[in-house]
Amino acid sequence: MTDVEGAITRVHHEEWARVVAALTRRFGDLDIAEEAAAAAFAVAVERWRAAGVPPNPGAWLTTTAANKAIDRIRRENKRDDKQKEARMVYDDEPPEPLGAIDDDRLRLIFTCCHPALAMEARLALTLRMVGGLTMPEIARAFLVAESTMGQRITRAKAKIKAARIPYRMPSAEDLPTRVSGVLAVLFLVFNEGYLATGPDTDPVRKDLTAEAIRLTRLIRALLPDDGEAAGLLALMLLIEARGPARVAAGGELVGLAEQDRGVWDTAMIAEGHRLVRERLAAAAAGVAPGRYQILAAINAVHTSARDIRDTDWSQVVALYDQLVRLDPSPIVALNRAIAVAELDGPEVALAAVDRLEDKLAGYHAYHVTRADLLRRLGRSQDSRAAYDKAIELAGNTAETAYLTRRRDQLG
Repeated sequence: MTDVEGAITRVHHEEWARVVAALTRRFGDLDIAEEAAAAAFAVAVERWRAAGVPPNPGAWLTTTAANKAIDRIRRENKRDDKQKEARMVYDDEPPEPLGAIDDDRLRLIFTCCHPALAMEARLALTLRMVGGLTMPEIARAFLVAESTMGQRITRAKAKIKAARIPYRMPSAEDLPTRVSGVLAVLFLVFNEGYLATGPDTDPVRKDLTAEAIRLTRLIRALLPDDGEAAGLLALMLLIEARGPARVAAGGELVGLAEQDRGVWDTAMIAEGHRLVRERLAAAAAGVAPGRYQILAAINAVHTSARDIRDTDWSQVVALYDQLVRLDPSPIVALNRAIAVAELDGPEVALAAVDRLEDKLAGYHAYHVTRADLLRRLGRSQDSRAAYDKAIELAGNTAETAYLTRRRDQLG
């Protein structure tokens, strides 16, 4: 990647949400905003490679995108009212008040997470519009086909138009009703950064994990009494803290059991543990923990152990038992089985994992888990077949290298 291409990638991440937010406020139409922003970035890629990145890339993109939007509106004969609104781009009127949220990207996330949309539609739409994730990345996050995810986003946009859902920034009173969807979006963005699913991307995308943490900190400041906001921040910090040990020098993914815990970020771990202790105190006072708080507590157990052998697996299983009652999803059941293997043995865990086949057959982590359990049981041929399937489904080269090595270590 050249310096210019790297700069274009960085600008895309930093400016996409701001440009889309500005166009959405001006034109009141998500399709126009997205199309115009995409067109502006496409022009930027071509022109900046020849002329270099301009001194103020954000202003350049906003102006170019606004011109693209106006061109589209003018082509549509029945959009006279939108033409008038388009001219406002050049007016000297002051911008609308920011409302409760003073960050462009976070404001747009809250706006897209409108309660009139189904939760899955909110998540998919926001990941596409604000998170900057591609359609294949979003589809992999939801374990569905790319075409299915495209249909969901199309239906969400159609409902917005049909129901005339306004693109207003939510007031402070509206934030609690939308925060669950926003937290879910940020967790999915963080996960894509922590282990990228695309074959042509870096295995760890620090830009996504850092942005997800930054925005979650803002939500924590906006809603200091929201336990799940605190739980998600703790969860992200405790996972991110292990980042320096996750990829070997040769570009291979490093599993938790093999990581050098001496290079984990102790400051992040300390902050994450403090947040977990705060939530445990609230639970002791009768406030039931939510999904992210339990996941944070599980990761606090992992990051408290000096060695993988020191992990309190009974506590991890007990926490997963709580989580299953809140979120009885097959992925939670799979992760619980991994902990059960350490407590009750691989044979018990394998029986639990095999019951998930009809729901997780297309999920690479399911086959990774089976491969490891079968290896521990001495069933090398079955383990090799499971590794082969995991490698076929794995998203990036670092994970593929790790799985290939594990497979080739079999007799």
